[in-house]
Amino acid sequence: MALQPKFEAAGISMTEPDYLKAELTAEVRHEYLDGRAYAMTGGTTNHIRITANVLREFGNSLKGKPCEAFMTDMQVKLGKDYVYPDVVVACNHTEEQGVTSAPVLIVEVLSKSTRAIDLTTKLIKYINLPSLQEYVLIEQDFVSVHILRRRQHWQPVYYFLDHAVVFEAIDLTLSVAEIYDRVDNEDMQTFKLAPLT
Repeated sequence: MALQPKFEAAGISMTEPDYLKAELTAEVRHEYLDGRAYAMTGGTTNHIRITANVLREFGNSLKGKPCEAFMTDMQVKLGKDYVYPDVVVACNHTEEQGVTSAPVLIVEVLSKSTRAIDLTTKLIKYINLPSLQEYVLIEQDFVSVHILRRRQHWQPVYYFLDHAVVFEAIDLTLSVAEIYDRVDNEDMQTFKLAPLT
């Protein structure tokens, strides 16, 4: 009986076919980058809230349109790499097996454990996808949303409380407060206590 390759949190070297086969039966999802598979950890409550807020608003806005929003179970294929962004928007999606290779918008909620890879390795791979129009990074420990747009040569634009964020790829505007609804961090605690003007 052949042993299936096992994944390790720090990543294990394996071929793309071995990764795809192992991922079908793995109890924990894994991303595959540069020939190594990495176990994905669970998110914090704030991470889950931000992801749910964005997914809900995107889904409501895209109802009846050719584009649709997917949550963390949708893989994005990046050449020979596979990742699970927090939210993905794809248009006219027909690919099977929960994989897209043509997202127009990707959202990652940053954490201490993922920030470095989201801002380096994934950033480079994402902006090289011909279909991608916007890459959105949302902090969970403080209030900050930044978007990198193809039309702006991937230069980041930052949004903070009292700002409105325009998601150009799907023609949607959300306030930063909507994105951070129910999120409990110091910035949001201060925002909720501020007097209305």
